[in-house]
Amino acid sequence: MATLTFDELYRCIDEGAMRIEKQTDVTYLEAIAKVGEIIFQDRTGQVDEIDEELLRILSQIDSESLERETVRKVFQMCVLKGMKGAVQPHHSMTPDAVSLFASYLINKVTSKQTSPVRVLDLAVGTGNLLTTILNHSPLNMEASGFEADETLLQIAYMNANLQKHQIDLFHQDSLQVALAPGELVVTDLPIGYYPKDEVASTYDLKAEEGHAYIHHLMIEQGIRSLHPGGYALYLVPNFLFESDQAESLHAYLKEHTTILALLQLPKTMFNEKQHGKSFLLVQKKSEKTIVPRHALLAELPSFDKKEALADMMKQINKWFEEELKL
Repeated sequence: MATLTFDELYRCIDEGAMRIEKQTDVTYLEAIAKVGEIIFQDRTGQVDEIDEELLRILSQIDSESLERETVRKVFQMCVLKGMKGAVQPHHSMTPDAVSLFASYLINKVTSKQTSPVRVLDLAVGTGNLLTTILNHSPLNMEASGFEADETLLQIAYMNANLQKHQIDLFHQDSLQVALAPGELVVTDLPIGYYPKDEVASTYDLKAEEGHAYIHHLMIEQGIRSLHPGGYALYLVPNFLFESDQAESLHAYLKEHTTILALLQLPKTMFNEKQHGKSFLLVQKKSEKTIVPRHALLAELPSFDKKEALADMMKQINKWFEEELKL
């Protein structure tokens, strides 16, 4: 069976999901996960209890011939379609260009690594960020991810399976788990208050009054989950160091990490200023870490402006080489 193009695979997944959505009264997002499960388990010959048309649609797909990046991008497109009609405000996905830039940064900090690397995502969502990093890393990575939302986790599970990645996925709140230390943490942080004050009280970044910020607690949990010398790459709100609890966060980062970079994503990516995000790259302190003379601070140009972006990456490469010897 010939390998399907992006458009052909998207059409099959989309049509199959719409058919399941209509016939079983589930959301389009849930239907995407069901389609992925059918394809992965190669059950196209056993779905006639649903209908013959769905069988016809999905039998065009040979799961063994699927290419990882094609699968990831197709399901990203389907998920984005599903999220337009999602009622849950916490359903979101890390944009493709952002995930690709994250993989570039991760490859920089792991460029001298030779042994397997453990990477953790504390809020894995649909798995788009994590699988992008796995797809573009030359290293052998052992990956795990946590997600409290069952629908998103089902899509992440399907995404990992169809891309042939072994990812340990957990349907849990990552703030309530003691995690084994690894070399990398990569997370697109959820933003807002964390309602479980009893859990928050076990963190240094708990609030003196009221609720703590979930994005602060996840930053701390990520740093706790690193070996000395390990790296954490977070997608953070631009107002991270301007909030009422920012002083304690800055003090915590200064005590436990070296802040390597703060790279603001292009303003054109966000409809409203308050939704803007940045990459925060930190390294957990150890005796062997190299402390740069200055952190890498920059506002990234639009990802559509190839020349400007190429120039920025040259500057970033130069900083890694001169400051961190990478």
